[in-house]
Amino acid sequence: MSGHRDVVFQASGVTKTYLMGEVRIQALRGVDLTLYAGELVVMLGASGSGKSTLLNILGGLDHADGGVVRYRDQDLAHAGDKALTAYRRHHVGFVFQFYNLIPSLTARENVAIVTEIARDPMTPDSALSLVGLEDRMDHFPAQLSGGEQQRVAIARAIAKRPDVLLCDEPTGALDSRTGIRVLQVIQQINQELGTTTAVITHNAVIGEMADRVVRLADGRVHSVVENPARKSPGQLHW
Repeated sequence: MSGHRDVVFQASGVTKTYLMGEVRIQALRGVDLTLYAGELVVMLGASGSGKSTLLNILGGLDHADGGVVRYRDQDLAHAGDKALTAYRRHHVGFVFQFYNLIPSLTARENVAIVTEIARDPMTPDSALSLVGLEDRMDHFPAQLSGGEQQRVAIARAIAKRPDVLLCDEPTGALDSRTGIRVLQVIQQINQELGTTTAVITHNAVIGEMADRVVRLADGRVHSVVENPARKSPGQLHW
């Protein structure tokens, strides 16, 4: 399946160590991973498995200590801060567990923060319509449910038309019904826009909607499994 596919990320032998006071924490211990254009990958692992560290390195939010990290032809492992800032701005959309919306701005204005600095953005209205919030654009975060706030955050992430969407526990603060609605939006973006998408979670059920499931444990890739058939989020139960 993947022999001829367009490689978006190539990580090889990636290591990362943090100092917590006097203690050295080995977050990544030689990770090898390839991500392909247009696929939806779910990365599973317990707390401390290294999945967030890996996602942050792929997204240019953090540097690896060792190994190779490439985004297409770009060497992320040796990129300076200016190059990583440009990479994040033009190529990557982020969605986190907590929505990070600005409370004093409406949904439309929260999305416009990104579209005003992007090269070829959607309009805020288009991005919010894509996530099903065409009737909530002028509402402030406090007037929106948790799931609606997360969908605003997704609209903000995709409004710059990123090549890659990186989601860190996007349903972690939501109940299952609301979480499934958010996953439906993520799947829709992946399928309609062809955005390469990685979702990290500790919830194994979410892996059933992926093209491939990557399991991390103790800072290493434990297994990579292709799903013969992706489930839709509406078929998931947890």
